[in-house]
Amino acid sequence: MNRKKYRKHKSSKKRTIIKISLTLAVSLLLCLSAYGIYLVKKAENAANNAFESGDREMSDLRDEKVEPLHDDISILFIGVDDSSKRDQSSGSIRSDALVLATLNNEDKSIKLVSIPRDTYTFIPDAGKEDKITHAYAYNGPSSTIESVENLLEIPVDYYVRMDFEAFIDVVDALDGIRVNVPYDLEEQDEFDNAGAISLEEGIQTVDGSEALALARTRHYDNDIERGKRQQMILQAIMDKALSAGSFTKYADVIDAVGDNMKTNLSFKDMQAFFEYAKDGKPDVEAITLNGYDDMSTGIYYWQLDEESLMEVQDILQSHLGLKPDTSSFSDNSSSTEFGNEAYNND
Repeated sequence: MNRKKYRKHKSSKKRTIIKISLTLAVSLLLCLSAYGIYLVKKAENAANNAFESGDREMSDLRDEKVEPLHDDISILFIGVDDSSKRDQSSGSIRSDALVLATLNNEDKSIKLVSIPRDTYTFIPDAGKEDKITHAYAYNGPSSTIESVENLLEIPVDYYVRMDFEAFIDVVDALDGIRVNVPYDLEEQDEFDNAGAISLEEGIQTVDGSEALALARTRHYDNDIERGKRQQMILQAIMDKALSAGSFTKYADVIDAVGDNMKTNLSFKDMQAFFEYAKDGKPDVEAITLNGYDDMSTGIYYWQLDEESLMEVQDILQSHLGLKPDTSSFSDNSSSTEFGNEAYNND
């Protein structure tokens, strides 16, 4: 082959490679776009199925209705165990996990407060003081929301109620989450099989059943540490869901939520939260409600430290823009900044 024909052959081969590459690139973009559209539609359907308006348009502590895209808002995450495996009647269901998140729209920061289930506080629908876990049995999320508002003196704008089946399925749909197990643990599983879950101390990837056991166990520490574990697990789920490798898992995550979640957040409201993650993982601070064990009545309660409670109230009110931000949480035993090192889920 002479030099001229060789150059022509080489040029033709190069153009063919470019055409194939462009075709593959366009095809990939079209597939990603189609998958993206599919996910949006799937998420919209799931959100519509999960939506419930509730019995109030907005919090009584608000002068006007807020919107996640424009305002500082709060969301109460309520974990309940009312799965078919338990077969509980609605009057006996209790909240097993309560985590309040406040979201500041200006700096796109999030504060998480775990409320110990045995916290002794006033339950408006009961007209008396009791464990906050009992509030749910009176009127579902509404009673729990009013009790949290009364306790923390801030409006609860939205809630997400999820049972344990959904929690397990979400973690499994993400192929597990990376957590730091604080001690060797042996615990029952979601079917109440004793000793079915066994974990060793240290940083590791756990599946849904293991994550639930870690979040729920009450045999190794106290309600404060339990709350910290729940915050860590919620953060780990957030990290994994926001990681690039989880894009292809979103359809399974949406399916996992299914009918096992109820919320007063509309699909439009949920879309607004992407603003908090568009520049990477948002700044998340975990806050603890300090207190002490109380068996003076013969029944166990978690009695809150009044000074700590007032400090938490002040922080949350400031974060929601309800008062000037005049202080910060500097006590390391009460506030924890989540880092990326130990819980990297990429």
